[in-house]
Amino acid sequence: MRLAPVVVLLVFIALLSPALHSSQAALPDLVRYRQSIFLTNPEKPVVARIYFTNQDELNRLAGTLDVWEVDHAGGFLVALVAPDQYQTLRAEGYRIEIDLERTRELEDENQYLPGQVSGIPGFPCYRTVEETYADLAQVALDHPDLAEWIDIGDSWEKSIPGGPAGYDLHALVLTNAGTPGTKPVFYLMAAIHAREYATAELATRYAEYLVDNYGVDPDVTWLLDHYQVHITPHANPDGRKIAEGGVLRRKNTDDDDGCFIFSFAGVDLNRNSSFKWGGLGASTNPCEEIYRGPSAASEPETAAVEAYLRSIFPDQRGGADDDPAPADASGVFITLHSYGEWVLFPWGWTGTAAPNNTALETLGRKFGYFNGYLVCQSGEPGCIYATSGTTDDFAYGDLGVAAYTFEIGTEFFESCSIFEAAILPDNLPALVYALKAARRPYLDPAGPDTLNPGLSSDSVPAGSPVDLTATADDTRYDDNGWAGEEPVQDIAAARYSVDAPPWLSGSAIFPISPADGNFDSPVEDLQGTIDTSAWTPGLHTIFIESQDALGNWGVPSAVFLTIMGGSFQPGLEPANQAGEALRGTALSYSLTLTNLSALEDSFTLQVSGNAWQVTLPSGLIGPLAPGASVEFNVAVDVPGTALDGEQDTATLTAASQGDPGRTATATLTTTARQPAVFFPLVQKRPLH
Repeated sequence: MRLAPVVVLLVFIALLSPALHSSQAALPDLVRYRQSIFLTNPEKPVVARIYFTNQDELNRLAGTLDVWEVDHAGGFLVALVAPDQYQTLRAEGYRIEIDLERTRELEDENQYLPGQVSGIPGFPCYRTVEETYADLAQVALDHPDLAEWIDIGDSWEKSIPGGPAGYDLHALVLTNAGTPGTKPVFYLMAAIHAREYATAELATRYAEYLVDNYGVDPDVTWLLDHYQVHITPHANPDGRKIAEGGVLRRKNTDDDDGCFIFSFAGVDLNRNSSFKWGGLGASTNPCEEIYRGPSAASEPETAAVEAYLRSIFPDQRGGADDDPAPADASGVFITLHSYGEWVLFPWGWTGTAAPNNTALETLGRKFGYFNGYLVCQSGEPGCIYATSGTTDDFAYGDLGVAAYTFEIGTEFFESCSIFEAAILPDNLPALVYALKAARRPYLDPAGPDTLNPGLSSDSVPAGSPVDLTATADDTRYDDNGWAGEEPVQDIAAARYSVDAPPWLSGSAIFPISPADGNFDSPVEDLQGTIDTSAWTPGLHTIFIESQDALGNWGVPSAVFLTIMGGSFQPGLEPANQAGEALRGTALSYSLTLTNLSALEDSFTLQVSGNAWQVTLPSGLIGPLAPGASVEFNVAVDVPGTALDGEQDTATLTAASQGDPGRTATATLTTTARQPAVFFPLVQKRPLH
């Protein structure tokens, strides 16, 4: 359901007395504009700029208003203001300026673009709730050893007997099930506020990035081998479904708390968490956008998320406000919001620093280095404004987890062009770093990053020496304009380990030297030589990390090294690919075939398991020298009779000519899609 159309907001000066009209004629346009605004008596919600004089006044306003932006330097906030709120603010003497253009946009409805067949109408880069759920469930089906799609609870509508269908809340869990042991956890949550389009898509793209690069990217591979990622793409699916129509809905759809206007009813789930519920920055009015709910964690969505967090993170912090989490505590939590380009961390409920504030700042400045956002404690004066009952305060306050809010982008309904060009590329590296930091988030971010690991050869026979290079850098921090800078130290040491991270018991660890002979700078080029004597044939992972002069080890980076066997052996990558094509068309897949042996070899290609036509390169591939690779394409023809959503899986096998028993395989899963069918719009006749 949408807000009713916005009525004409301006009462033009022509309606006033002739004397006033005459005097107005000499005023500049901007002054006339502002005077007309102050003479406005809006009957519907408006987007307005409201001026404040100090932090206490801002916090008071943020306790009742739906604040979109805060400009501390300009002394104003931008908010969605209901008519009664507008009149109250006027009566209290606040200076208010209505943003006419953004107010008019409130009545816009999303429309499909020409040719658009999927995604939110007008925003094809953002998947709907159903599309997100279907795609992530398919990830789990396609990668059962790497991904699991689990139900963690119900939305408000689903929890009501006899009510609307509602939705499940889900989490996608990513980790290599074949790697045993306790694993550090990174939990990413999105779209707790329904209207924030880019958040769910960023979380979904992050999941797909990790899965697609497992076995391809060394860092992604070791992270999923040794860590866990939990992703909830929609923490408020009921509200999100309404927002997909173009409604700036923030809350869930709980309509039994005393607000009888559906478009205003609901609970702000980011004011409903049980830690410090009911404090600053939350409203007791069930019709206001930041309504906190009737009690702490009253909403099924909130209860589900809190129970899930408690199930995946240990409780690592005492009950007193000033009890710190231990320095070696594990776990990172990030909730994605929009908008404003902020990285925020606890506390939000008070301006007093959290007991782990220094470490929270350090990790926040790492994130700020990647995404360029301003980094600050959310409740600190001058940052944004005080809040209570938020999920990041809960994760840190209740469990001691290093918790953050990313306010991504510059609009609730962010354009696809900005999402693809800025939000996604700026934030993916930050989210990868969050996963790297999950083992010791209060320690490792203080250490240097190890960058650009490289080998003189990525495939050698056993016993061949390999040169290893990298760069240690202790300067990669940025709060992007907030007060204070991260301390920087000289690099003091560097090391590498083979096939296991250096902190695991039994790992063989070897030093790496500075390229210039001395560790005496915050940025150092590194070099070393790897002795591969007695290494077994196959793929190996080299972990490299560096230490600063204060003894802080940073997070590691990795590189692959293949030891070629004495016997024949092909390699085929990527091992799994999936794609979609319209019925009656062909889809091309690109693969790389590598000779992993120390002997020259050629290879045959065969396909099996497929019902649809698959076209392979003709003849033998090769001969390939030891360690050499070649790229080739395979085409899958989608029949014109295939049903929309029908799939076909082909298994491609590369066999050695030197030893036909030596093979490598890759799986290609192709989905048929129906061409878009467009119907002419029917103009409805007006009602009389």
